[in-house]
Amino acid sequence: MPAAPDAVEIRVVACLVEKQRTTPDAYPLSLNSLRLACNQSTNRDPVVDYDEQTVSDALRRTALRGWTRLTSGAGSRARKYRHLLADALSVEDQDLALLAVLMLRGAQTPGELKQRTERYSGGFADLAAVGEGLERLIGRGYVIRHPRRPGQKEDRYEQVLGGEDAVEIDLGDPVPEDGMIADGAPPPAPSVADETARLDRLEADLLDLKGEIARLREALGD
Repeated sequence: MPAAPDAVEIRVVACLVEKQRTTPDAYPLSLNSLRLACNQSTNRDPVVDYDEQTVSDALRRTALRGWTRLTSGAGSRARKYRHLLADALSVEDQDLALLAVLMLRGAQTPGELKQRTERYSGGFADLAAVGEGLERLIGRGYVIRHPRRPGQKEDRYEQVLGGEDAVEIDLGDPVPEDGMIADGAPPPAPSVADETARLDRLEADLLDLKGEIARLREALGD
């Protein structure tokens, strides 16, 4: 039995789904574009810093699973990649949007999922539709429900494509505030590599924002 997909594979294929839906003109993605998508700081939890080799290795593994394949863009001979996740998992388009957001951002409430899937073409009409999609994914074994904890108002849902052993253990820990790390000390000064990674993520965020602006203009008939 093949090993469950790891966190890099999950991030890589989810980014391909996201970009197909939110920036279709830039899809399929080159290796560098996919790396930037994986490392962007918006719509990601956790934020990561993968290099091209890490992404390339993950693409080879996802190709063996039937999740991705090598292709080329229109009028381009560059090596580009697309996902095959809807067919591989036999899920509907709307449910795939839910699954992708869960893959990119971890455990979330139905309300958060409704808001965050609005960027994907289609979206959900209401929370009831989100709940129906989540139940379908639970029935397929792709998602689990975490009952609400003390102080929380809603149940949370999490994808388990990587196996239930990889799910979040504590869903209620607060994120440290004011730029302080856990022991209260100030964070260390960023290295050159840190700054380079930060700039790469900013570039990816900018591309993502441009795509959303283009979609809004198209919707408004501009």
